[in-house]
Amino acid sequence: MGCEEVMTMNYEQEPHGVYFMIDNKSFYASVESVARGDDPLQSVMVVMSEAENTNGGLILAASPRAKKIFGISNVSRCRDLPHDTRLKVVPPRMNLYIKKNLAINEIFTEFVADEDCYPYSIDESILDMSKSWRLFGNTPLEVARRMQKTVHDRLGLWTTIGIGENPVQAKLALDLFAKHDTDLMGELTYQSFPEKIWPITNLTSVWSIGHRTAAHLNRVGIHSMDDLAHSDPYELKAEFGIIGTQLLALAWGIDHSQLPNLITPHDKSWGNSQVLPRDYMVQREIETVIKEIGNQVASRMRHHHQQAGCVSLMIGFSYASSSEDGRSGFAHSMRIDTTDNPDRINQYLLYLFRKTWDGEGIRNIAVGLSHLSVSDGLQLNLFMDPHTQIKQNLMIRVLDKIHDQFGTTALIPASSLLHGATMLERSALVGGHNGGNSFD
Repeated sequence: MGCEEVMTMNYEQEPHGVYFMIDNKSFYASVESVARGDDPLQSVMVVMSEAENTNGGLILAASPRAKKIFGISNVSRCRDLPHDTRLKVVPPRMNLYIKKNLAINEIFTEFVADEDCYPYSIDESILDMSKSWRLFGNTPLEVARRMQKTVHDRLGLWTTIGIGENPVQAKLALDLFAKHDTDLMGELTYQSFPEKIWPITNLTSVWSIGHRTAAHLNRVGIHSMDDLAHSDPYELKAEFGIIGTQLLALAWGIDHSQLPNLITPHDKSWGNSQVLPRDYMVQREIETVIKEIGNQVASRMRHHHQQAGCVSLMIGFSYASSSEDGRSGFAHSMRIDTTDNPDRINQYLLYLFRKTWDGEGIRNIAVGLSHLSVSDGLQLNLFMDPHTQIKQNLMIRVLDKIHDQFGTTALIPASSLLHGATMLERSALVGGHNGGNSFD
């Protein structure tokens, strides 16, 4: 899918700014290392969720040395950890990580206006330095080093910084160069893009190109970023649709996005999932957790004045059951009469579970609600007593108000006190993990 003659690009009309994409290196593990008086780059540590469980410990973060020595990756399991006395395994403390993230972004706002600092995730931020970088150094790279040193001097944490003339260049500079640089810095410009990006043949290493897209590109004869940059734009669009246009812009380092105008897409579904604290084998316990998650997802949906026309249930088997059965679990969806009633939603979820489950050990449960529409009033069922429906709907709204004012554990179903229920334990978690004590 190549052009007959080499394409060139006139960058004069493209936006030319200065953007920093900043990643807090191995953030959770680094914060835990500093809290224990260790050098984040030298400590051998993993942050393990639910490390006390037999199969369920999930590695949330590993220090750079732990990754290098043992080949550990995030989302590995407890069973994959080597038995080595050098390796420290610690539980997560999400409250502490949030506190440190806020402290880091406060430092960033010493170099840039508040409105030009955009937290991208708990360990990444993007800064529009176009208007302020000259106040702090002779070059953007010098300013980035000064910012990096300030964070390290005050908090003991190392930041990795990608610098670009637009946000996508900064992101690529971070992922492809800064994270592999001894100084933890990377820089891309329109001018350097062909030299640094076009030789890349591992397309999935480039931000926003997933395995399916890469395979599709390979099928049409595109095996490098150079091939992509010099593909016929009309053929790309015909083959990939609007994605083809975006891929071509990516290959030339072009990005027209304006950070202040970024629009958050409307939620097209609601969902939540849990990794269970042990292998669940008892049907009553499994169904208790399904109903707890169903209640939680339905409550979030109601807060946005929506109702669902489709329910989905995903069940992940335990390690032992997966090995024996040959499947990792099952997932089913079904269309339903539009509702926001948690009892009706849970009835459908239990139906999906019971028709498929055959006694396997369960370790993951996920619930989804989709085909959303605006909930602007109670739609009565002609085959049910209207007074009962109105009373039940009023009870749901009252419970929502109580939970809003006093917390989700102010009133709970009696089933959440039974063995195997997880609602009370998870109510103390932050982002699905232990909040911990944020000592320094």
